[in-house]
Amino acid sequence: MRWTRRPEHSTWGDFGADDELGRLNLLTREKVLQGIAEVREGRTFCLSLPLDYPGGAVLNPRRNPPKLSPTLRNGRPNMNYPLRCDDPTATDVICDDQVLLTLQYSTQWDSLAHVGQMFDVDGDGRPEDVFYNGFRANTDVVGPVIYDSAGAQTPNPGAPGAHRLGVENMALSCVQGRAVMIDLEAHFGRSGRVVGFEDLMEVLSKDNVVVEPGDLVCFRTGFAQLLLDMRRQPDPKVLFGTTSALDGRDERLLQWVTDSGAVALIADNYAVEATPARPCTDAACATLPLHAHCLFKLGCYLGEMWWLTELADWLRANGRSRFLLTAPPLRLPGAVGSPATPVATV
Repeated sequence: MRWTRRPEHSTWGDFGADDELGRLNLLTREKVLQGIAEVREGRTFCLSLPLDYPGGAVLNPRRNPPKLSPTLRNGRPNMNYPLRCDDPTATDVICDDQVLLTLQYSTQWDSLAHVGQMFDVDGDGRPEDVFYNGFRANTDVVGPVIYDSAGAQTPNPGAPGAHRLGVENMALSCVQGRAVMIDLEAHFGRSGRVVGFEDLMEVLSKDNVVVEPGDLVCFRTGFAQLLLDMRRQPDPKVLFGTTSALDGRDERLLQWVTDSGAVALIADNYAVEATPARPCTDAACATLPLHAHCLFKLGCYLGEMWWLTELADWLRANGRSRFLLTAPPLRLPGAVGSPATPVATV
């Protein structure tokens, strides 16, 4: 057993000692059928931003736009490459390319290996760096170096990557089922509201939105639409100052996430939760409290910077909030996050 003590109110062990799916286990055949039952018009919506958005590295200096380039054929760019260069009888013209891609630059999924916490899993009074279900940093999720308690680093001889909890587990599960739209922008507009439990309950009541266990829950804030309007020249002050985000420090909101049984929280904003979070009142705490609650404790996934505008507008105009969502990530073994090109069907 990797742990003898689990975080309070977590789902560690609930789906098995070696479980790597977390709440994706709730995305059952019945939930897929419930999603399919929401398809009445046969209309589809792309929920992805172009993968070269937001533009530049202003929002996150560690994440850069994709770099697209041709592969090489015989040392020459393999774009509009006439095969007659190699065979005078050939009539083919070939294009073939490659990309250097930051996996969480644009519309994305966070896997359960994306954010861990320091936690005393053995009950010996010594917190360790661990992830969902007690999987260990440097053993199960491996980087090129090992950091000690003071931040000093030593080379890690292990093969880098998420050997457990990687995004390929999401891909194998297909991530398809019933989704629910919560339209924060319709209620709070461009006010920059940090949405707490009371706010959320009011929105759900006014729009008659019901979230049930196994649902994928989407939040429209208007952030992604602003990104598109800015045409790859993002203005962080406007983006973060005028759009809504969930209050990760609101304990009642976190309890709602626990009680809801949501498989994933998906937003069109940067991190689902407000960042930076409200100041911590404890001696030590997570800087991303909603990430810690969802990814680390519950096995509830996070989707960020999805483009929800057209879908949310259509649902509101038609008096609906539910739809079929199909949103697998790349099946890339060892990755901790992935681009997504989600599709909603209504």
